[in-house]
Amino acid sequence: MTPYQNLEGHSGVSAYEIKPDSIAVEFNHNAIYLYTYKSAGKRVIEKMKLLAKAGRGLSTYISQKVRDNFEKKIE
Repeated sequence: MTPYQNLEGHSGVSAYEIKPDSIAVEFNHNAIYLYTYKSAGKRVIEKMKLLAKAGRGLSTYISQKVRDNFEKKIE
């Protein structure tokens, strides 16, 4: 997984892994959740990918917009 830059300094996201139709997000070096086109929609996943690469805003976006629209909890 790619470490999340956390440019704002207070994110719950610690790492992510981008695939063509999904993104896996690790929270606090603990739980990993898989978000897919099927579970959250293509537009949402593509926005999450942009935020992950930018290192800013991903945790807030997930908590405000995506919520529980993950496909599965990996760990």
